[in-house]
Amino acid sequence: MKLCQITNCSDDREICGLSADSREIKKGFLFGSLNGDQYIKSALDNGASAFIVPEDCSFDFPKHIAVIRTPNPNKEFAQTVARYYEYIPPHILMITGTNGKTSIADFVRQVLTMMGEKAASTGTLGIIKGNEDPIPSPNTTPNSVTIHRELRELYNEGFKYAIMEASSHGLCQYRLGGIRCHTAGFTNLTRDHLDYHKTFENYLDAKLILFRETLCENGTAVLNADIECFEKIRQTCLENGKKVITYGYNGKELRLLKTTPLPHGQKLDIEFYGRSIELEIPLSGEFQAMNVLCAIGILTEETGRPEEVLKHITKIHGAKGRLELVGQKNGAAIYIDYAHTPDALENVIRALRPHTARHLHVLFGCGGDRDAGKRPIMGKLANELADFVYITDDNPRTENATEIRKQIMNACPKGIDIANRAEAIKTAINRLKTGDVLILAGKGHETGQYVNGKIYHFSDHEEVLKNI
Repeated sequence: MKLCQITNCSDDREICGLSADSREIKKGFLFGSLNGDQYIKSALDNGASAFIVPEDCSFDFPKHIAVIRTPNPNKEFAQTVARYYEYIPPHILMITGTNGKTSIADFVRQVLTMMGEKAASTGTLGIIKGNEDPIPSPNTTPNSVTIHRELRELYNEGFKYAIMEASSHGLCQYRLGGIRCHTAGFTNLTRDHLDYHKTFENYLDAKLILFRETLCENGTAVLNADIECFEKIRQTCLENGKKVITYGYNGKELRLLKTTPLPHGQKLDIEFYGRSIELEIPLSGEFQAMNVLCAIGILTEETGRPEEVLKHITKIHGAKGRLELVGQKNGAAIYIDYAHTPDALENVIRALRPHTARHLHVLFGCGGDRDAGKRPIMGKLANELADFVYITDDNPRTENATEIRKQIMNACPKGIDIANRAEAIKTAINRLKTGDVLILAGKGHETGQYVNGKIYHFSDHEEVLKNI
């Protein structure tokens, strides 16, 4: 493809490929210089013939090299990638927010598949095509080249729908730049990623890029009306010409009236676009009720087939590692959940308290090289809401694991400090008695433990199976 076909540059040289990783560059490639000038020489040595660089880039390029200078190289590169790969599934749906993205994307994919559509979801669990097993991905939102390559493959395979998790990092770094989605959901905004965004205002603004720029003109935003920042999100959508649909206890189109716990899920009393209905879903917890409402809103608005949506939503199953019942021991239930933020941990504990006849046990840790401020908050929550608490390691990365646990323990007097996660899980399971519930929080579906810059195989699921 010619350079002038994928950029605003008039140069008609052929571009054989593109990347923002200089190690992947080959002869005739375009290189996106997104991390300073230090990789430009490497890309040149590997054969790059065109570059997208910041407008203040000081590198002295050879005269035969095409150089495109721009104030936002991330955005320009992503849009160039989109033009290069060109074809994507006709229906792109996105979900953003702190918690719930993975579950909602999974629910939407499940229902569309039950409706006879070819649908795939992308995000934390990887790519899931229809009812196939996930193809793992290292990031919730991969780099723009990977995203567009995957979307092009889905298009070539005949997929009509792609449901994508939109992380704050992926949005503000414009990894999703160049994609236009038709319906987008917003779940909630609670403490997470402040090591990167620094303030809640910056964090929210990153999320709002989805509704300002990525959601199509006349596209539909499905918003949680119960959250503190709802009005700001709603105004952003309306100012940018988007249709707004709301859900939650304060929702208009999808109003949650009441939740009733059941042995294997819950009953929801809701107002659905003005009419009262009851739904039984095989998922526990009010936060899962909210996730289901968001999924219903996205599906109804995108397909225009509300009765089919309501019929199939009652048959969904939880996403892997999301409030997942994985086993029993001595008459006690063991759940795995990805909860790694204060809000998520509180939600999962409160969700399972009504299902706990005796004692509720919680095991968790906090990741290293991430927002340290949430550690005492999560320790305090667990101390107040659980009966037994086990503090252990969870991806300490390059930080001192003992210090991470200490920061949690300082706010959690009842916590039991067990560094080795496998040993902590074994100890917690062996203490269970009939009527107890154990929550293993933080890692969910993950199969690796990051320690001192290395990744070691570790799975909460496997450790449970060893001990029941």
